[in-house]
Amino acid sequence: MLGYYHKLSSEVYDMDKYIGHSFGDVEFYSDRLASCEGPILEPGVGTGRMLIPLLERELKVDGIDVSQEMIKICRNHCDERGLSPRLFEGQMESFTPDTTYEVIIVPNGTFLLLHKRDESIKALKNFYNHLSNGGRLILDTFLETDFSTDKISTRTWKTKNGDIITLESKVVEVNYLNQYKISHNRYEKWNNGELIQTELEQFPLRWYGVEEFKLILEKIGFGDIIISADYKYGQYPTDSSQMITYEATAKKA
Repeated sequence: MLGYYHKLSSEVYDMDKYIGHSFGDVEFYSDRLASCEGPILEPGVGTGRMLIPLLERELKVDGIDVSQEMIKICRNHCDERGLSPRLFEGQMESFTPDTTYEVIIVPNGTFLLLHKRDESIKALKNFYNHLSNGGRLILDTFLETDFSTDKISTRTWKTKNGDIITLESKVVEVNYLNQYKISHNRYEKWNNGELIQTELEQFPLRWYGVEEFKLILEKIGFGDIIISADYKYGQYPTDSSQMITYEATAKKA
């Protein structure tokens, strides 16, 4: 089965979502974590876009990612800056760190890559189990609004050494009953007109209704749930294009 974020797609991610690049989320998460004194975990840490600014604010943040390539790039970025976080390869639904966290964060919709409902529920339960009593989960989702299956989108990047990387993406499956879509992404790297590397990626995305996801969190045991839109704390979503952030507290006996 095709996976995602292998070598070429991770290289593109690092160029496209470079360290410190913000959609408003770096500032939002920095503010929400400002009073945090204990350990923080970022599942789906990627190449460190969020992790490194938080570390530079002297927060204690570990990172987990399913992609070896992402972890490798993230570690290199940290080494360049004299930072030494704990970075692990692992899945959201099954990681077993030896630490209980004060906060777990999943910014920028990364959680939606778990497109199967049972996997996403297992991941949320895993987050809950690795939070301290009263610990917080802060997690972003967004709604899917484009389900076109008859068009191909194309993007292009130029690397530092002059190579050209192209990405062609097409939606190949939309499952309305189970609320996910799957795209096929074809990455190609060119040098002086010669194709030197190619990669095919299966890229899934799930979606949730705003109140649906809140009910899921409550059923797992989370409480005091605050829903925010476009990184404005406590401002309830009013448009389907907005990023939706949930902040929830782990209520344990």
